[in-house]
Amino acid sequence: MIKNVIVFFTIVCVFFSCNGLGSQKTRNYNLKVQPQKKEYHLNDTVQLSVSDNDFGEAVASVSYKINGEELTSMEGSYLLKNIKLGKQIIEIEVVTESGKEYTFQKELTILADKAPKLYTYRIINQYDHDKTAYTQGLEFVGDTLIESTGQYGKSILRKWNVFTGQEYKKINLASQYFGEGVTVFDNKILQLTWQENLGIVYDLDLNQQQTFAYGKSKEGWGLCYDGKKIYKSDGTEKIWILNPNTYQEEDFIQISTDKSLFSNANELEWVNGKIYANTYQKDGIMIINPQNGAIEGIVDMRGLKEKVEQIPELDVLNGIAYHHNRKTFFITGKNWNKIFEVVFEEK
Repeated sequence: MIKNVIVFFTIVCVFFSCNGLGSQKTRNYNLKVQPQKKEYHLNDTVQLSVSDNDFGEAVASVSYKINGEELTSMEGSYLLKNIKLGKQIIEIEVVTESGKEYTFQKELTILADKAPKLYTYRIINQYDHDKTAYTQGLEFVGDTLIESTGQYGKSILRKWNVFTGQEYKKINLASQYFGEGVTVFDNKILQLTWQENLGIVYDLDLNQQQTFAYGKSKEGWGLCYDGKKIYKSDGTEKIWILNPNTYQEEDFIQISTDKSLFSNANELEWVNGKIYANTYQKDGIMIINPQNGAIEGIVDMRGLKEKVEQIPELDVLNGIAYHHNRKTFFITGKNWNKIFEVVFEEK
């Protein structure tokens, strides 16, 4: 099951040369890391050192930081603890005996220290779903589903009741926009577009209030909100963290198991302190630790797609919404004629 659900991308470019920033003449400095490995794991202990020869004199002091936090030394060894996963930059600050200061960097790839738990699903109910809807975003407000769909010229944002089938309101996006993920917070609805570098903010009646541009993330995929911050996926291994007032990207996490970095987190849902992410083109859902990016669980959703009408337009599983009162997940897909109410159970 692991092979089918979580094989995504291999890791590349894990070590880079280090450029000195403190000398007048550009040169390379070397950080020695022991043991030498392509990837390290959270809670690994490593030995870090620099050579006097690189600086032409004895080194008086050296410090190592990741994300601005200094690594704590234990008799020359350093514990990779309480840090984010993925491609992380170690900042090395060297002071020589003559007082010269040097700053350079080294990139390490840090993976999760534990394999994800495996889950399956149990169907509680199933409901009708518009099979023309290329579902990209799904979130509950009470019993009302907010749904965003994609495809150029067909993208919509709508409010409807999954239990009665009643559609309360629907708006069409301009034909140049491909609708993507959606989330709701502070009486606002936030919708992404795919490659148009544009997010759209609505009130709860679907009246557009404003737009915003993306930052370093050039595509919009999925969205969720944790009560303080917005999380945005873009198809890479990164999930971006946005300021809910300015919508600016302030930080990111990188998605990882104990084996590799993962990409293609699509539609997102925040549930009980974790990010649940549909995995594009895979019948699986990742359960992600938002603090460091570790994939702590994988839900095997195989077999669900076979339970819907097999039309030519049928596409992948996408769309996950959590009903807080019922404590169940509602799962659908692109051009699926059904939406399933399920619970997840550990294998």
